[in-house]
Amino acid sequence: MALAWPAGVAGRRISAIVLSIGDGDTIRVRQAGRVLTVRLACIDAPEAAQGSYGAQARRSLQQRLPLNREISLDVKTVDRYGRTVAEVFTVANLFRQVNINLAMVEDGEAFAYRRYLSSCNEQVYLEAEQRASRHRFGVWQVPGGITRPWDFRRGR
Repeated sequence: MALAWPAGVAGRRISAIVLSIGDGDTIRVRQAGRVLTVRLACIDAPEAAQGSYGAQARRSLQQRLPLNREISLDVKTVDRYGRTVAEVFTVANLFRQVNINLAMVEDGEAFAYRRYLSSCNEQVYLEAEQRASRHRFGVWQVPGGITRPWDFRRGR
């Protein structure tokens, strides 16, 4: 069952509270009295079955998004599984919000998901991925990076 967002919600910031972290690119939140599964837009984190990389991506997201933390969702769409697809932001200080999706890519905990980058700032995500690769962070510790999650899922 797909979530029907009111007209005009896509592209706006919506407040929510973090309830749980599913994996490196999926969280559950409470928003306006309802529980939503949120798929982080424009990134793809290693799957749990991809060894320590999947577990590390989940731990990284748990550290960035403690339970009961208030966040902002920049809603992009609802996917075929009924998940809200959004960029997730936290407040770093009074003057700056942190884009968690982008931070995951920048730290090598996720890949820029090229197939779905058009709804985000594509250049910023690709540059973040290049920096992570250059510094050999996370998934880039292996030359060329680990098997991409989308290829891993297709091969299973």
